[in-house]
Amino acid sequence: MNKKYKKLILSIVLDIIGIIPIPFIDVIWAPLSGYIMTKMYKGKQGKVAGIVSIIEEAVPFLDVIPTFTIMWFYSYVINKEEVKEIISS
Repeated sequence: MNKKYKKLILSIVLDIIGIIPIPFIDVIWAPLSGYIMTKMYKGKQGKVAGIVSIIEEAVPFLDVIPTFTIMWFYSYVINKEEVKEIISS
């Protein structure tokens, strides 16, 4: 299995963990998810995604947003298309 698809599966699993509705777990999970996000996705984009992940996990009604999966999609689908457009111009 390709490395990027392993990262997609991990992203989905981490998003599922984030959805677990136990308040005291969110206190621990919010900063941990931000840290994991910065390790999975490097650079400025990873840091921004890490901050977004912390906020998303800390605010109860935002807890359903799949931030890891969205970041994977951005990194491997959207950002990849932008690179192709720049090269072909």
